[in-house]
Amino acid sequence: MVLEAAMRGLGSPRGPEFVTPPLGPRGPEFVTPPLGATAPASQAVPPKTVHAPRKAPKARLLVTAALVAALTGAAAGVAAARLDEGPAPATALPRVAPAPPAGLTGLSATAARVLPSVVSVETDRGGGSGFVVDGRGHIVTNAHVISGNDQVTVVLNDGRRISARVIGEDDGEDLAVLEVDYPGDLTPATLGRSGDLAVGDQVLAIGSPLGLSGTVTAGIVSALDREVRLGGSRRTAVQTDASINPGNSGGPLVNARGEVVGVNTAIAAGRGGGNIGIGFAIPIDRAAPIAERIIRN
Repeated sequence: MVLEAAMRGLGSPRGPEFVTPPLGPRGPEFVTPPLGATAPASQAVPPKTVHAPRKAPKARLLVTAALVAALTGAAAGVAAARLDEGPAPATALPRVAPAPPAGLTGLSATAARVLPSVVSVETDRGGGSGFVVDGRGHIVTNAHVISGNDQVTVVLNDGRRISARVIGEDDGEDLAVLEVDYPGDLTPATLGRSGDLAVGDQVLAIGSPLGLSGTVTAGIVSALDREVRLGGSRRTAVQTDASINPGNSGGPLVNARGEVVGVNTAIAAGRGGGNIGIGFAIPIDRAAPIAERIIRN
């Protein structure tokens, strides 16, 4: 197995390792190196108004009474359904997608919607990517991106640089959460459901590969629940052919609606290095509860 070290120096990438998977009877085994080995809703459509046909006064009274009864029953049903749902969790990251920017459609609208939420993460040894998860100044990234640091610098999509502190990390899942003092400067991303993904779904990877901030690459979901080595142990991950390179670590994998469905974490590569169309993301259904736990504690 050959590990290719990332470039060093100012603005150097930090992130998914290039791993040469050995071929064997069970196929390639994808391994992420140990920590420290890397270098520095849609809007609701308003209901249509339905006008009742003109009728004689007596018929109109009957129609009005029927409508009142129907509306009263519907309201009671909605109230009962909400009671059955139970209380919302104490810490819930946003899951309602914002409206797409005016004049843009397709993947252009998706990218424009998500880019303001993606940041570059710079440390004294390199860097990676991250994304804002709430309106209180919290940013999710990979644990290996910030390993050994209590303070980092995040670069916003508009180029502003602000200081962030590491409030917690889960090395086993390779996840960490940062916090800034001025949450008003940040734009939260919207979280989706990785459990709703299907092979062939279109996705975008957004981050700072090779120090190129705000880079967007497109691909599809190649496999679900692919077993890989993350954080020193084996975990399942979403496999994608969207181009992911060093520096993408910690950035979001998003679906066509602009919802985050994974945290880009690792790639497999040949001996020459570089992306070969095999990238891995931590499913957001697993990453979000971990981030929420870190934020609460």
